[in-house]
Amino acid sequence: MNIAVILAGGVGSRLGLDKPKQFMKMAGKTILEHTVDVFHKHENIDEIVIVINAAYLHDAEEMVLQNHWNKVKKVLNGGSERYESSLVAINAYKNIVGEDTNLIFHDAVRPMVSKRIIDETIAALGKYDAVDVAIPSADTIIKLDETKQFISEIPNREFLNRGQTPQAFKYKTISEAYKIALSDPKMKTTDDCGIVKKYLPQTQIYVVKGEEQNVKLTYPEDIYVLEKLFQIKCAQPDIGIDYSELKGKVMVVFGGNSGIGLDMIKIANEYGAKCYAFSRSLTNTDISNMENVQQALNGVYEKEQRVDYVVNSAAILNKEPIMHLRESTMGKIIDINYKGMVNVTVAAYEYVKESKGQILHFTSSSYTRGRANYALYSSTKSAVVNFVQAIAEEWQKDGIRINCINPQRTKTPMRTSNFGIEPEHTLLKSEEVAEISLKTLLSDFSGEVVDIKL
Repeated sequence: MNIAVILAGGVGSRLGLDKPKQFMKMAGKTILEHTVDVFHKHENIDEIVIVINAAYLHDAEEMVLQNHWNKVKKVLNGGSERYESSLVAINAYKNIVGEDTNLIFHDAVRPMVSKRIIDETIAALGKYDAVDVAIPSADTIIKLDETKQFISEIPNREFLNRGQTPQAFKYKTISEAYKIALSDPKMKTTDDCGIVKKYLPQTQIYVVKGEEQNVKLTYPEDIYVLEKLFQIKCAQPDIGIDYSELKGKVMVVFGGNSGIGLDMIKIANEYGAKCYAFSRSLTNTDISNMENVQQALNGVYEKEQRVDYVVNSAAILNKEPIMHLRESTMGKIIDINYKGMVNVTVAAYEYVKESKGQILHFTSSSYTRGRANYALYSSTKSAVVNFVQAIAEEWQKDGIRINCINPQRTKTPMRTSNFGIEPEHTLLKSEEVAEISLKTLLSDFSGEVVDIKL
């Protein structure tokens, strides 16, 4: 049995916040929600316990209900020191767990922990009684003398690592280590591996390779790092999702006359969805015109009495230097790629709020940095990501999900018209992107960028 212990007892004093840092919102959710979600979705985590500052116990309990975290079995008052919060979790399972129980401690303010790290940590517990996660130090580490002003030693960097979490233990190991530690009046430690290392020195602590992105929110500068990591963080829908769940669903696709949008409609129709396509060429629908968008959605609702999914795959790309573009062309790119996205989202609100459905937009692999010769396109696609993450946070309480698809180079009419003939093996097929896009519609996450690569 693998029990994840989310240590959320901090008060955020170093950041100078009104609330603890784990309640800061990024990409539509609090840091704590992002962290718990990672463990909740992991197939090898059986149970979760959240240890939190007593003043915020109710907030955490509300999150459990709102997010339907059925794996969270306990929300406990934490201590003023980190080790006290760990001890709270250990004592909560005293006498009710077996020999094969593992406790996996993780900082609530490390929301970017990967599935790979958790996988390897759990696997290592099959052989070792204690496991840490760490990364090599990129910097030279210096040891200061007692005055803290002069170097006393420069250890060999080859053997120095920076510790992260999770830290995981056989229950018997960590409980025994703390039992001994508490009898030591001079006990002093900063983490659980330190307790095991000091008080059970015969126990080997295996080290799993960590990741730079598994950053801990501690200082103000970390906020900017995490925000950027969330911007480029990519989710993946469950590959086992059954398309039959599309049966009876009503899907509206703006830009559904060709490419990815059209392929989404073809596949969804095969599984019994009711699909409606709108575009300038097909229905004379211009998404930069709010009235056009409203008329399209209202027409579908009047016929079907519901709208479950609203997809916007419409976009314009002109591969030219900015100074070569006509003013009218620049206006169209901005109107369709940005204003159109806003119009579709705002117009869809009432419909997907009623159905508890999802809005899906498309970004591009060019969103991470501006690209010469399509500056407007890449900048509007960056805006898609920021917009989606912001709206996910605004509309979370309404039960609305909103995500965006980030496909690599994909063979579509728009790409062909701008880049000409390209080797087939270097391009995604639009059908492949359409399949993942439909699985995203059937997923329960929100505010995510879904990466699709060759």
